[in-house]
Amino acid sequence: MTLRAIAGAAAAAALLTCAAALPAHAGTDPVDLSAEPQATAPTAPEGLFLTVSGSGDSWIRGVRLSCAPVPSGPHPEAKAACAALDTARGNLDRLSGEERPCTKRFDPVTVRAAGEWRGLPVDWRKSYGNACQMQTATGALFRF
Repeated sequence: MTLRAIAGAAAAAALLTCAAALPAHAGTDPVDLSAEPQATAPTAPEGLFLTVSGSGDSWIRGVRLSCAPVPSGPHPEAKAACAALDTARGNLDRLSGEERPCTKRFDPVTVRAAGEWRGLPVDWRKSYGNACQMQTATGALFRF
């Protein structure tokens, strides 16, 4: 059997499978045009998508954080991260961070938060000289 014949047989089998899945009366039912349209638009989940990336995007990691109604999501420190956001009232430039000594080694990282916090849109990005400086400034929010 040639490759063309095999491909044709596979396509025919796929069409038969699709046709078999349809109900026998498909397309014969009358359409009620007076019915109210149903909203089917998908909604984005509430929360923030947080990313940390290395210099020149040589590496990147990200996680979703949701704070409403309770801290949730795969963020390993969701409760502390949401508490930090609540204290800063969603203004990531006002995060209190955690003081600790850091080296001055230059190995830049960029963090980003995009989405919404408590119904307010957020799109924030900032670069730091290294991961220690980032964690000192942002605390638990980008610790994942």
